[in-house]
Amino acid sequence: MTRLLASTSLLALALASPVFAQTAADQPGDGKTTIVSPVVVTATRLPTPEIDVADSITVITAADIALKQEQTLPDVLKDAPGLNVVQSGGPGGQTSVYMRGTNSNHVKVLVDGIDVSDPSSPTETFDFGQFLTGDIDRVEILRGPQSGLYGSDAIGGVINIITASGEGPPHVTLNAEGGSFDTANESGGISGSAGPFHYAASVEHFDSGATPVTPLNLLAPGEARNDDSYENFTASTKLGYDVTSNFDLGLVARYTNSHLFFTGDDDFFPYSYPDPIQSQSDDKQYYLRGTGHLSLLDGRFDQTLGVAYSNLESTDITPNEGVSLFYGSRWKVDWQGDVKLADTETLVIGAEHQRDAITQPLSASISIDSGYAELVSNPFANFNDTISVRYDDNSRFGSSFTYRIAPTYFVAATNTKLEASVGTGFKAPSLSDLFQSFPAFGFVANPNLRPEKSIGYDAGFEQYLLDQRVQFGATYFYNHITDLITDNAAFTTDVNIGRAHTDGVESFVLVKPIRALSLRLDYTYTDAQDDILHEELLRRPRNKWNFDARWQATGRLSLDANLVAIGSWVDGSRDFSVPRLLAPGYTTTDVAANYDLTRQLTVYGRVTNLFGENYQDPYGFLRPGRGFYAGVKCRF
Repeated sequence: MTRLLASTSLLALALASPVFAQTAADQPGDGKTTIVSPVVVTATRLPTPEIDVADSITVITAADIALKQEQTLPDVLKDAPGLNVVQSGGPGGQTSVYMRGTNSNHVKVLVDGIDVSDPSSPTETFDFGQFLTGDIDRVEILRGPQSGLYGSDAIGGVINIITASGEGPPHVTLNAEGGSFDTANESGGISGSAGPFHYAASVEHFDSGATPVTPLNLLAPGEARNDDSYENFTASTKLGYDVTSNFDLGLVARYTNSHLFFTGDDDFFPYSYPDPIQSQSDDKQYYLRGTGHLSLLDGRFDQTLGVAYSNLESTDITPNEGVSLFYGSRWKVDWQGDVKLADTETLVIGAEHQRDAITQPLSASISIDSGYAELVSNPFANFNDTISVRYDDNSRFGSSFTYRIAPTYFVAATNTKLEASVGTGFKAPSLSDLFQSFPAFGFVANPNLRPEKSIGYDAGFEQYLLDQRVQFGATYFYNHITDLITDNAAFTTDVNIGRAHTDGVESFVLVKPIRALSLRLDYTYTDAQDDILHEELLRRPRNKWNFDARWQATGRLSLDANLVAIGSWVDGSRDFSVPRLLAPGYTTTDVAANYDLTRQLTVYGRVTNLFGENYQDPYGFLRPGRGFYAGVKCRF
């Protein structure tokens, strides 16, 4: 099974907390409606009100996750516009994210400043299925090519996961729940501060014992179905120490140990049945990052130095192939300086050195040296612009130069935000692409592969009405991708011959008829085409609808209902003996309720897939049916 992981690069991204701010163009007392906007850090690497950035960005907070009672990262991301989340079966199954129709390895994933993509994975992607949500403070989803700030992998965009920090008196939380599919989940955490020391730590245990995944019609005659089971133990911490008023130190660490028992496939051509004997996948993931942050010249020059290390160990045990080992590691040193040139101009400069290595199933390594610069400016009222450039030098294939330009203008007279951006992206070949051969199949590695490249743009608007009680907007996007890595005509090696383009529209309407009720509808249209074969790319549905209703029914009772509708898409059969087929669309509905018995005690319950939709995504893998869950959360 393919492995994967994530990254971010400075203290602001790792430690910033969700706050709200007024746009500078719209202050109280000027006779205009005040626009309240969440502060984001991913779009510019600086804390910036969302209203002032042109990039298409979605922010999912800890409060959003708690309201819906989402336990895993795939559950959190499935509602987001512009994303298609594909999970092979139930919890713990291989999970990929396709952003704006680009490939699943075209998404940069960052966790508290750590690049968690897996060097030992054949495509060097991140498996979202192994990430639990108990310590997440917020998730920022930045769409569009972002290599001008973030380097390789950011053709489709960036997903930045920021975990919770500690502040104030000691705060302890305990959580336990159980439900369908033999599910039992427990978690606990502590956070706070004591003088200059800030701390947060959490432990999570997720256990799903029996999830039907294999469609019965695929089984050999007389073969019984084996349900998948999954267990995940995760521990994490975030520590900070204020050495002086302008110098502080930080440390983040994360450990995950997971075990998945799943049904693989027999290797008999031209058709294979699901294996009667289960396979096993064990993962151990270690992430660590230390930072030093120094502010000089009365805050006009901020700089952060970070050192990160990640180690990933994966073991697959299958009836036909025996034991397969995947070991990968990464060292990364990064520095960022933020120079306030004027009240309306900030220059961001940075440098990075990274070394990726594999020790299993082969021995190989590569190093990357990078530098970037970004100008964030507000040259006149209501207009903001971001211009970034980046240079990456790879020890194997040489250099890549990328850029991004993203202006936005706020029309104060009508409370309308106009936004646009254009940028380039690239995806470096993985170590497996460059060095791993399969002699038994006549396949040899290609050490001369070049990076995949893209150029993309988008343009859109957001409209605010009735003191933000009504909001709506739409964004058109386009990406052109070249030098895609794919098999040659003889299937003997990989070459840079692929071309593709994706385009579409992301739109939303948000209505708050009363203070306690929020209704939001998102619609995404995506057209993703292979420009060589003139075919639709696999697993990119054209149509995605998401409707979410939130109601604070009383001071103690909160309710949420969420509907996701996915249109049909092109996929292959489970073993790809049928390489292209039309997979039917589906609609799922989840409902959740939270009730505060006291300030310290909350009981909650949810129903997932309320109407028992029977669907497969990807084709050949059943997604969980109707599920009932209940739990209790304690706060001290």
